[in-house]
Amino acid sequence: MAMETHYDAIVIGSGQAGGPLSTALAQAGQHTALIERVHVGGCCINEGCTPTKTMVASARVAYLARRGSDYGVQTGPVSINMAKVRERKRAIVNSFRGGSEKRITETKGVDLLMGEATFTAAKAVEVRLLTGETLQLTADKIFINTGARPSAPSVPGLLDVPVLNSTTIMELDTVPRHLIVLGGGYIGLEFGQMFRRFGSDVTVVNRGGQLLGREDPDIAEEVAKILREDGIEVLLDTSTIKAAQAGDVVELTVRTAEGERTLTGSHLLVAAGRSPNTEWLNLDVAGIETEKGGFIKVNEKLETNVAGVWALGDVKGGPAFTHISYDDFRIIRTNLIETPDNPTASIHARLVPYTVFIDPQLGRIGLNETEAKEQKVNYKLAKMPMNYVARALELDEARGLMKVLVDPDTKQILGATILGIEGGEVMAMLQIAMMGKLPYPTLQNAVFAHPTLAESLNNLFGNIS
Repeated sequence: MAMETHYDAIVIGSGQAGGPLSTALAQAGQHTALIERVHVGGCCINEGCTPTKTMVASARVAYLARRGSDYGVQTGPVSINMAKVRERKRAIVNSFRGGSEKRITETKGVDLLMGEATFTAAKAVEVRLLTGETLQLTADKIFINTGARPSAPSVPGLLDVPVLNSTTIMELDTVPRHLIVLGGGYIGLEFGQMFRRFGSDVTVVNRGGQLLGREDPDIAEEVAKILREDGIEVLLDTSTIKAAQAGDVVELTVRTAEGERTLTGSHLLVAAGRSPNTEWLNLDVAGIETEKGGFIKVNEKLETNVAGVWALGDVKGGPAFTHISYDDFRIIRTNLIETPDNPTASIHARLVPYTVFIDPQLGRIGLNETEAKEQKVNYKLAKMPMNYVARALELDEARGLMKVLVDPDTKQILGATILGIEGGEVMAMLQIAMMGKLPYPTLQNAVFAHPTLAESLNNLFGNIS
């Protein structure tokens, strides 16, 4: 390969948008360079969905083992082998990563380059390979899929204490005695509950007045209730003043409504948002505009302000979910490969489902009640606790609640929040109904197998008011 090479397309980052995009472009006859600075697969496979949900599964087994007597099953003392948990997690990650890399390297027309890319012009990048070699590349089209990483809040003393983030905490080989979690968002709560089930004392420190700031207050209150039932200390309206090391423990000084307090923990997890991986890209040289926080600014077709340059996935801001990154790929594939003469695919009005893998799960699709009120949307609401669901009671997993919003005129479903066992799967049923524009009475009167979680929709929609 020449030291200076021109490609039809350059894809920077091999995440859940960049990887499949590189092979789709190559299969369409476009010579493509895929540049990856760390490992193929992006955050999802390596540090996000795959490893965390693998560990969540291990934590749930521990939880159920301790609850054996609730089901009339006597078990002995439960102990956790974190090294084994980590080994299982690593094996699955390696398998997924290897599969992704194999698909890429076996696709004719894709050059996988392991190194770091920096723009030298709008359509030119310099790649510093891990081997030490430097390449100069140009392309007609460039796609940025560099993702995001954990953010570090500005707290005095935080840089001077050992801190875990969502990546490093999964490499622990022992169970923390007391884990302090700084941040009450999705990531913090998943790890907080996980390590509580592994046996850690856990304290969650949240600056806002409720956990999960994007959820309805009643949903957030129910989540906090569940976590407290699990033995997690949840501190709301609590600001962090400073962090310090005291021997082999971390001290976190916080301010609560009752005054200052010092928390002492063996480990500190910082889960306070994510920052885009853009600083080394040299975007200014390319003239690519960014928004607040450094996220790349795009239009509804994922185009940056520079013609022929697109941004996909977490690096562009907005919903930071793997399935959204993959849908970004679909949009580009549709517009540039499948229907280039009529590129109408866009992110406009895209339904954004997500599931928070606390236990019970929190599944969301469409509007929640808070958003409907803010947008002055006319709606009716159905709300039902999970202990009204026969299947949940039979499984002794009846914590949580269900909420759904409907349009009183069209009978269409506007959105739903399902906090309950397999909440993400139940939410997906409602998403399919929304996609098919099924009026809610169709679900209310449908014949679902008994006893299933799906059957709960009969009673849920019967509560519309």
